[in-house]
Amino acid sequence: MRAMILAAGRGERLRPLTDHTPKPLLAVGGKPLIVWHLERLARAGFREVVINLAHLGEQIPAALGDGASWGLKIRYSPEPPGALETAGGIARALPLLGPAPFLVLNGDIFCDWDPAAALDLDLDLKDRLAHLVLVDNPPHHPTGDFTLEVEADGRVGNQEAGRLTFAGIGIYAPALFAGLAADTPARLAPLLRAAADAGRVSGERHPGRWVDVGTPERLHRLDQELAADRAAD
Repeated sequence: MRAMILAAGRGERLRPLTDHTPKPLLAVGGKPLIVWHLERLARAGFREVVINLAHLGEQIPAALGDGASWGLKIRYSPEPPGALETAGGIARALPLLGPAPFLVLNGDIFCDWDPAAALDLDLDLKDRLAHLVLVDNPPHHPTGDFTLEVEADGRVGNQEAGRLTFAGIGIYAPALFAGLAADTPARLAPLLRAAADAGRVSGERHPGRWVDVGTPERLHRLDQELAADRAAD
């Protein structure tokens, strides 16, 4: 299985930090956010990673190179001027991701979910188009995104009550993006909601640490927490 890290966003809420540094290269716990992802992917057994690029994108290959430092092969998917949004960026990268289901991680989150869990899924996803990692709703997103129907084989739904928050981690079948025109902006949420309504999305709740590093305050708080973790070891 291949993995993709989404690294093309502008990071408006993180300005002025992102005026000169792309979000995934912002440091927490002594290393860039994206390096935490790369280390976890390598430990889990992944070997091929795709990273999309847009805002200040040239800094990311300059920092990460070809991935050999982590035992990975990194390939980059530069995007044209103008935001392709999440689904559009994934669709552009499909030739690099191949015909099998693949793991996608938001580059601006911190999460201790083990990517090895993705390798344990049925790789053809059977009748599913996606498998999502969900977390308890954080204070800044109290209404959540999707429900998790445990009694229905872990299927994800769109009901109003009992929603959890999408962690920005998913395993997707290429067919989820089949209807998208090349290099056309497209959001991921409508695709997932349509697939969920058709009963073709499963999910799991991750009870561990997850941070949407979307503001300077949350970035600073996470940095302090990871520093405290290191001091305690």
